[in-house]
Amino acid sequence: MNEIEKFKEEVAQNIQAQGNNTEVKKAADSFMDASIRSRYSYNFTWLGRPIIQYPQDIIAIQEIIYRVQPDLIIETGIAHGGSLILHASICELIGKGEVLGVDIDIREHNKNEILNHRMSKRISMIQGSSITEETVKQVAAIANGKEKVLVILDSNHTHQHVLEEMKLYAPFVTKGSYLLVFDTIVEYLAEDIYTDRNWSVGDNPMTAVTEYLKTNDDFIIDKTVDNKLLISVAPNGYLQRIK
Repeated sequence: MNEIEKFKEEVAQNIQAQGNNTEVKKAADSFMDASIRSRYSYNFTWLGRPIIQYPQDIIAIQEIIYRVQPDLIIETGIAHGGSLILHASICELIGKGEVLGVDIDIREHNKNEILNHRMSKRISMIQGSSITEETVKQVAAIANGKEKVLVILDSNHTHQHVLEEMKLYAPFVTKGSYLLVFDTIVEYLAEDIYTDRNWSVGDNPMTAVTEYLKTNDDFIIDKTVDNKLLISVAPNGYLQRIK
């Protein structure tokens, strides 16, 4: 085994051990609870745009994009556009890939900032509910013929909405690529954190993932990502298509 492969093996062993490390997992859980209460994820930008993600998930997304080398990245939920800029910038670095954002309400000031960004050349957007027939048809037209497609779901976080998104968007994901379902962390949080939202414990992306996987074996949860990150808003949300 050469030195490069040896290092990769050491990292793999460390990730596996970390996933079984009760002490560090407990510390990570405490940090997640406290940091979500302090709106920690709102503190970061990517190339000038607010991204509203944890740095750990940003790194995981970067690794997955580089590994998959997608021709198209579809993301539901745009907000300030930082995630679209992130995806587009990684595509720019690897020399391929388009980014499609879908949102029911693309605020004009955010839309203008995205369109005026240097990464806009790789970005297109659709305004409309991600689960309507009209929107899905538009997405399908853009995805048609793409060899490798990655999908990220980060819009309305209720069980029913995410489950419907998974049913509609999972077919776009190509074998070996990923369906990323964000904010599954809601299932593990105290119920008083999201009192102003429609989602809560028992009604969130995690429950949707669990329900979806009961009848779909095309995807598996990539626990390597969970064990690597520990701090993430998407535990059990990194789903890899295996067939």
